[in-house]
Parts: sequence; structure tokens; C-alpha cells
Amino acid sequence: MFAFEQESRYIIMDPLFPQSPVGFIREKSNVIFRQLLRTRRPFVAEITDAMGNEIFKVRRPFWLINSSIYAEVDGKEIGVVHRRWHLWRRIYDLYLGNRQFAVVENPGFWNWTFSLVDEDDKLLAQIDRNWRGIGFELFTDAGQYAIRFGDEGLRHKFALAADVEELHVARQLTLPERAVALALAISLDSDYFSRRGGWGLPFLIATE
Repeated sequence: MFAFEQESRYIIMDPLFPQSPVGFIREKSNVIFRQLLRTRRPFVAEITDAMGNEIFKVRRPFWLINSSIYAEVDGKEIGVVHRRWHLWRRIYDLYLGNRQFAVVENPGFWNWTFSLVDEDDKLLAQIDRNWRGIGFELFTDAGQYAIRFGDEGLRHKFALAADVEELHVARQLTLPERAVALALAISLDSDYFSRRGGWGLPFLIATE
């Protein structure tokens, strides 16, 4: 069955304040490239606050073997995520400028937790794709992702935050590093989970 590939859109939620979104992500890409190249298509995505003000952009070029995604502020590249080829593992290298600050080595298969660790193998952040039910998973691309940067700020939990486990990290990521981590989450969705061209808005739950 042919599925029409649409531009990806995301809603960013803060679990401490779940009443309204804190930001949005919207892909901009060529409609023909989306249908022909699918998950290998080039695109740019704008990350905005709740009022629609642009914070930064991510740019993902066309790729054949290994994907890359770049985080840019005011047209200047601040960081990049490169996927490293492996037969079954999901490996990503995260850079801020020319300095690698984290790596992800996911064992693959049905493991949907992606841990960012430093050169000493210490945990820095974690991205989880949450199971939303067989109907969502089989017939739509409306996934839900939790990006956890550490347990600071989660001492008092509300609503969505009650479902997010605390995470103890070696250090807090800087804002540019968090932008690169968010770019990684978008790339993960494109590489592994957006394969049906279905409808639905994925959620990104960003926590401290």
C-alpha cells in the first residue's frame, strides 16, 4: 500500500508543565524528494518556542549509508551528529564544533533507549521512545520520545513528569550540547521510526 510521505512535525512538552507545549519542530522539505527518497530525504527543521520564535534549526542532508544532522544557530553550525555504520547496533557520534562530547551505542533490535555517554563511559543524557499502543505503532508515525538531561528539577513531579524516571548524570549538558541532543532525537525518528508515512504528531518530552 502506498503511503504519502508528509513533513514531520513535533510538539515539545515539559513534564513539569504539561498543560501546554513549550515548543514545536517543523520539517521543511521538497514534496517530490519526500516521496522518492523517504527517510533518506534532505530536510531542514525549525525549532521554535511556544510563540513561534525560532531558537535554532537542524539540517539533515541526503545520505546513502550513514546519516548526519547539523544544529545551526543564525545560519552558523554549532554541532553535528554522525551515524556510524554497524550491521545491527545503532551508533552515533555527537560533536560540538570539532570536539566530540558524547557517543550513543544502542544494541539495536527492540531496544528503544539511547544513552549519551562521554569518553569515560559516564552517562550524560538519555532518549527513550515510548510505546504508545499497537494501533499507533502499526498505522501511524505518532511516536512519543522522552529526552532526559538529568534529575535536577524533577524533585516535584506533576502529570507527565510522574511517568518520567529520574536520571542521574555525570554533568549537566550545556545549551548547545542539548541542541545537538535534540537533533539526535530528530535523526533517530527519521532513521528508525518514521517509515510508514502515516499521520499523527510525535511528542518530545524534554526533562531536566
